Amino acid sequence: MVSVAAGEMIDGGTYTDVLGRRIWQYREGDPSGRPTVLLHGAFGSASSWGAQIDDLVDAGLNLYVPERSGHGHSPDHDGPFSYGDMTAETIAYLDQEVGRPANLVGWIDGAVIALQVARRRPDLVHRLVLMGSYLNSGGRDADEFFGLMRDRNPDTIDYLRSGYRAASPDGADHFDDVIHKTLAMLDVEPEYPLSEFAAVGAPTLVVAADRGVVRLEHALALSRTLPHGRLAILPGTHILPQEAPELFNPLVISFLAADPPSHWAP
Repeated sequence: MVSVAAGEMIDGGTYTDVLGRRIWQYREGDPSGRPTVLLHGAFGSASSWGAQIDDLVDAGLNLYVPERSGHGHSPDHDGPFSYGDMTAETIAYLDQEVGRPANLVGWIDGAVIALQVARRRPDLVHRLVLMGSYLNSGGRDADEFFGLMRDRNPDTIDYLRSGYRAASPDGADHFDDVIHKTLAMLDVEPEYPLSEFAAVGAPTLVVAADRGVVRLEHALALSRTLPHGRLAILPGTHILPQEAPELFNPLVISFLAADPPSHWAP
């Protein structure tokens, strides 16, 4: 589950200590606005959201854009990557830095983390937007895309490495450790039954690209499993927020601004 950085790295962020880890975050927006946390995907960073930040700020939202450990400006931590660990880190970040219910907008890996946060700590979540995420291997599509990484396709690896080199305090050579830990995680995770999320009560928008990495049937099933889930399918690929912000951004802003009905009504 991969999202990659777009354009120049975002500067002007600060570090904070979360669970003994140095986590870099970018903040912008009206402090009186609804806290809205953007969660990037594997190999991503705050800059992955570069096509969204201005529009979301203009909509009056108070943005928090953290980079999880081992990504962007945040140094790596010892030990493997796992969704359980990433969720625990995100919960600690929300408790410490936000401190009240927030909108969580997650992209690919970030969407899985957002949903896990909502399941484990519903008090931290106001609304959810889940972009391009599968919850188990049955929902994953585009195996040839993942094969480019597992087979160490030179062009793919060089592209991912260049984004990592631009910001990481661990140095360019540490990318080899990061890609090893990422691929080891993706070999076995995520593997959650959709029924595990049937009690997530936050209004949730499930967004899928028609040529993304998640099966459309899986996205539909997830939206119907969630008590207040809605589904949007947009033309594009797994990097839809970058390639079509003119479609993605207004959809997200309108969903976060009002609760649409969860069921058909006359």
